Amino acid sequence: MKLKSFIYVGLIGLASQTVLAQSNILNAKIPEEIGMKTEAELLLDNDKPLEYGYVGDRDILFSKMTWEKVVLDERVNFPLYFPVEDNIGDDRKSLYRVIKENLDSGMISKVYADSYFTEERTLKDLEASLSMTRITDAGIDYMNENGVGEDELPEEYVIKRDIGPADINSYLIKGLWYFDKRQGELKYRIIGIAPAAPDVNFIDDENSENSEPIPMFWIFFPEVRDILHEAKAFNNKNSASPISFDHLLNSRRFHGVIYKEENVYGDREVKEYIAENALMQLLESERIKDKIRDFEQDMWSY
Repeated sequence: MKLKSFIYVGLIGLASQTVLAQSNILNAKIPEEIGMKTEAELLLDNDKPLEYGYVGDRDILFSKMTWEKVVLDERVNFPLYFPVEDNIGDDRKSLYRVIKENLDSGMISKVYADSYFTEERTLKDLEASLSMTRITDAGIDYMNENGVGEDELPEEYVIKRDIGPADINSYLIKGLWYFDKRQGELKYRIIGIAPAAPDVNFIDDENSENSEPIPMFWIFFPEVRDILHEAKAFNNKNSASPISFDHLLNSRRFHGVIYKEENVYGDREVKEYIAENALMQLLESERIKDKIRDFEQDMWSY
């Protein structure tokens, strides 16, 4: 028992040193050195996302594709939403900011219009859903009176609105539940993720019918695992040990409500066959979850 305790303490101490070395906050002489690694640390750094094991098609005894809505108002989902400000630092970013910055820089090269990844989108295609520019009524009067075009219009007559981290109120996640008969357990694999926000043209209209969040674009999750592994989410229990977004999502440290499952009716959503009844829609989501869980449970019932 003493040897086992000594090993645990040693591993914890080593992990703590590794975390502190990565942040460099105790060794920095100037603020710019915080987060920098030495050359020796960079050579020894082999921090990569945990690779998915190969799963053959014959090993899948059962599978069910589901779509979940992860509402960011729920406390358990706060690590995906906060922080929404820019002044905290490069090591503290929301999931949307990580995605958007890598999308702008070209690190995320492919996004799609739907969750089936059939139609690819470019940054130019996304401009209409991510930003809005509108001329006020006074601006239109100014253009008519002075005979000027939009390029010569003063900024005071132009309203510009961009979708920011604070506007993202949910994420849509597409994932596959499957039973691996070789390992004898039910597993889950994320296939795609999409940030959702109200229509940018009506986002500030509280009573608008278009305030329902819509997915802005879909990302094929396996393509961005390295990026999400480098970005860290805040760990409220221990700030010295942040969690990568890749780990957070793959370990299902979030709460989602199933709004669609693959079905014979063209993968129709729950709200299409249970209309205008939020309680029954929620119960239907739980029924789908129970149906998937019961399959694994029934495997061990003789």
